[in-house]
Amino acid sequence: MGDDWRMFRARLVAQEQAEEFRQSSETSRQSFPQETEESKNHVQLGTMFAGAISSLFSQGKHIEDDHHESIFDGHNVGLPNEIEDPFASEDEIVAVKKPTVELDRHRWAHPISHVEPGCVLLANEKLGGVFHQTVVLIIDHHESRGSTGIVVNRPLPGNLLKIASETTSHVDLSLKLAFNCAAVSYGGPVMQEDYSVLHGYGEVEGSKKVAPGIFVGGSKELMNEVRRNNFDPHEALFVKGHAAWVPSQLSREISKGVWYIASVSPEFILRYASTPQSHKGNMDLWSDILSCMGEEYADVAKRHAGKGDKRLMP
Repeated sequence: MGDDWRMFRARLVAQEQAEEFRQSSETSRQSFPQETEESKNHVQLGTMFAGAISSLFSQGKHIEDDHHESIFDGHNVGLPNEIEDPFASEDEIVAVKKPTVELDRHRWAHPISHVEPGCVLLANEKLGGVFHQTVVLIIDHHESRGSTGIVVNRPLPGNLLKIASETTSHVDLSLKLAFNCAAVSYGGPVMQEDYSVLHGYGEVEGSKKVAPGIFVGGSKELMNEVRRNNFDPHEALFVKGHAAWVPSQLSREISKGVWYIASVSPEFILRYASTPQSHKGNMDLWSDILSCMGEEYADVAKRHAGKGDKRLMP
């Protein structure tokens, strides 16, 4: 997990969802027909018998494994102690046991209730225009100064050298040549002549750490790293323009349901800031993230998935 506290939060969210599942299963179990007195006696006798046999074989083991299974080892602290009943029915096992929570560190996403740097905005399926089904990475967010972000799922045809040379831009020739194979994305309708670079290389001079593993800026220092063969230019995404909101504007849009807010793994955000060989699987980032978020969001993705990230170019 490293220093990505967002992944820790994602684990907590997954744990809460598992707990809700367990509680739902327990509610279902309470609706099962009550056991007969005869079945209860069978279970009690079976438990007593199993306990007696277990005690015969475990006396020496407790002494031998006392050090390894000490509560002070911390292995089971904070976890429910479960004693399995060999005579329990399948329905009882499903209802009582909490499902195992597994989180793919490369692929996780969940909704959050507030905007924060490093989160993403996913366009509501009803939103049209240039932001139709976009994924916007929030770079800065201040209630008093407004918010800025960049679209990360609108790759433009061509590379930095081609696109920055054919349109008005403030990109130096040396930067174009160093990153001649780097991908470019439409970043938003504001200041189209300006380019920023999104990468996961690290915090270099001129860059901003948006979230653990996600950086924006530092193109000059990255250019030096390319020349030293320390950085692959394919692993940079140049973003043309950006999106901006004046104070309270984004809050109003969210309250009206224009955007879904999510915290997602760096691999989702950096999908196009990576080598071409890593571009595998679903290239519809908007629906991919929504599907990973699950529940009603997955349903939205299923019903409104588009034709890929190049489906609507500005």
